Amino acid sequence: MEPTPTIARHEAINRDEPLVHDWRVMQLTRLGIPGLLAEGAAGHVDWHDIARLVQRGCPPLLALRIVR
Repeated sequence: MEPTPTIARHEAINRDEPLVHDWRVMQLTRLGIPGLLAEGAAGHVDWHDIARLVQRGCPPLLALRIVR
């Protein structure tokens, strides 16, 4: 009986990467970041940091500038 091929962990992550990116873009846009800015920032910022600032009253674009 031949062993079942396994998928290396990094292959699974790479395949899901666009989904994660799109999800981060969605989170940023929900916080008030315009779509194109959210698209560019999604891979470089932690959206949680922006969310905390926005929840404290910081305008979304200023929160993005602070976190970047």
